[in-house]
Amino acid sequence: MEFSPNDNNNLPLTKFESMLKTNHVLFFDSEEFENIIHHYLTQGKVSLGKKAVKLGLEQHPTSTNLKLFKIEIFVFEDKLDEADLLLNELHELEPMNEEIYIQKANIFSKKDKHKKAIHVLKQALELTKDTQDIYSLIGMEYLFLDKFEEAKYYFMKCMEENSEDYSALYNMVYCFEFLDQHTEAIDYLNTFLNKNPYCEVAWHQLGKQYYTLKEYEKALAAFDFAIISEDSFIGAYLEKGKVLEKLKRYEDALEAYSLTLKLDDATSFALLRIGQCYEKLKQDDLAIQYYSKTVKEDPLLDKGWIAITKFYNKKRNYKKSLYYINKAINIDSENVIYWKLYAQLNQRLNFLEEAERGYKKTLELGNYELNTWLIRGDILLKLGEPEAAIYNFLQASEFYPENAEIEYRLAGLYFTINETEKGEYHLKNGLCFNTEYAFILEELFPLVYNKKQIKNFLKSKQ
Repeated sequence: MEFSPNDNNNLPLTKFESMLKTNHVLFFDSEEFENIIHHYLTQGKVSLGKKAVKLGLEQHPTSTNLKLFKIEIFVFEDKLDEADLLLNELHELEPMNEEIYIQKANIFSKKDKHKKAIHVLKQALELTKDTQDIYSLIGMEYLFLDKFEEAKYYFMKCMEENSEDYSALYNMVYCFEFLDQHTEAIDYLNTFLNKNPYCEVAWHQLGKQYYTLKEYEKALAAFDFAIISEDSFIGAYLEKGKVLEKLKRYEDALEAYSLTLKLDDATSFALLRIGQCYEKLKQDDLAIQYYSKTVKEDPLLDKGWIAITKFYNKKRNYKKSLYYINKAINIDSENVIYWKLYAQLNQRLNFLEEAERGYKKTLELGNYELNTWLIRGDILLKLGEPEAAIYNFLQASEFYPENAEIEYRLAGLYFTINETEKGEYHLKNGLCFNTEYAFILEELFPLVYNKKQIKNFLKSKQ
């Protein structure tokens, strides 16, 4: 039983909390203790739940349900051995109590012994008439094992028991999606909706499947039905907006997103999409207004900062674009996309030292794209730092062995610093891997390329 502030049923709870304040021990029957403990645990007040368990067992030392609550707290605190010991004692006393099996499975699950957990839960199924929760638990254990077909089966069983178990519905659809069974998911959801035509969650999930398959008109119809079923369903309006954008119906998409702002507090996602719609409609003032609202609402949303930066970048207003990406970096200095944009903008503005710093940072953050290595090395060459450029390309060659673009650059750099033997080695490699990239020498290292010995060497290899 859940206590309500406006309900006479909360009298035992008030009495219990009064007892804690006065240290004057009062008597409660075991069911009252169970309700008190359940209330505290569902509220996340574990310490109060522990006190209630302790006092409850002092007054009712043989109560199995109170001992099960004690086990639940042991499991929550990762005191698995203590929980296991007490469970074994209970099992000897009540071998047909399904709750004992459920808690045993919970312990196995916490120990990553998911197959054993499933075995125990299947035993619990044979002992209970209330199978819904156990089906759900078995489904979750199969998810832990990445056995999505089996998990899907048990979530479906759960839905058969209770069509309003939306947690099972979401998990089941997740299994369909992981298995790339979008058509099968659509078939299941349509069958389900024939029996439950006003289930907004099922319509919403159906729309998402159609969206994935790019069947936008069908997706739009599904989201409309979700809204008809529950006209304050914000998720359906957001998804509907995304579909309308795909159909290039930007004004209709704006209407869908704007409705979410009326239904609840503004979300950064909705504000961002509104900004993008206005940008598509070439209403730049409104676009930037909503992009600004987006980053104000959620400064950690990288898509907001990226949208503003790219907006000004398209307008060739690189300085303003750089201003915003600098603000973004000040908020999150570990975002690799920010640093890449920072590097590109500085390069366009010919701020080469800052551009090199940006590309270096993107590499440090794990962006090992070939182009990042090449551009950074070329900038180091322009900055008159051939040794640093060589080190950069040698690192790049570890990620991209037998790459002609890297080898020609290393050849040119080694010839530049008069390390002829290394230069010839890398030039041979470049010619071996791809002769068509030999123009790199002429383009980046004209002084090297025009040397007679290099021209003769190139001719001899052609």
